Amino acid sequence: MFNFRFAKDYLWHRFKAKSRHGIHSPFVYRLVDKVFYDFEAKKVYTAIEGHREQLFNDNRIITVTDLGAGSHLNNNRRKKISDIAHNALKPPKLAQLLYRLAADLQPRNIIELGTCLGITTLYLQNAAPNAKVYTLEGCPETAGVAKETFAKAGINDVDLITGNFDNTLPDVIKNLKQVDFVFVDGNHQKDATLKYFEWCLPKVHEDTLLIFDDIYWSEGMKEAWNEIKAHPKVTVTVDLFWIGLVFFKSGRVKEHFLVRV
Repeated sequence: MFNFRFAKDYLWHRFKAKSRHGIHSPFVYRLVDKVFYDFEAKKVYTAIEGHREQLFNDNRIITVTDLGAGSHLNNNRRKKISDIAHNALKPPKLAQLLYRLAADLQPRNIIELGTCLGITTLYLQNAAPNAKVYTLEGCPETAGVAKETFAKAGINDVDLITGNFDNTLPDVIKNLKQVDFVFVDGNHQKDATLKYFEWCLPKVHEDTLLIFDDIYWSEGMKEAWNEIKAHPKVTVTVDLFWIGLVFFKSGRVKEHFLVRV
């Protein structure tokens, strides 16, 4: 049932979504043209994908603590790192899009909910090297592998915080004057997603970008995405199917865009 529903949502999105030429908002058009459709190979991509390849070949077994909605592929607690790398890491195309979004915005701080094995974290940190990066992971053993990934990449200024997001995220937000860039990729449940969104709201500003992963993961995630879009503070959203972007630009009529990437 999940596969049928997901395929139906995907086909609907492909039918409705527009390319850059069907978008009449200058702000979103620039984003699509200069960021989404920037397919030029970058040296950093090769370096980070080398670390992904190492994880693909890591046959150590770890015990996964899953505090969220679990996996549609494998819910066994004992997993090979290589299997996690194949099934749970963001694919290069999406991870590199996140890199370009962070590089374009150049935020002062980045919060990532869901470190996994650390590949997306490497992309975000390299995109905005002057930003303070906080990456939150619920599973201690997965976080341990991510630490190894950071060490191999020579990254030592990422703040990796392990524990339940309900306990760790509020303290991170509390200690920031504002939130600039937040990537929510963990606990794919409606109530949790809306909670993380609401916790960020007091610290958002004109240039804040919130990114929600897997907005078509389930009916609950689709409902959460629609509630986020409807919030009065939200002025622009961009639905890329795999992820949803949320902006808080003042003085704009609320607009929602479906974009094909």
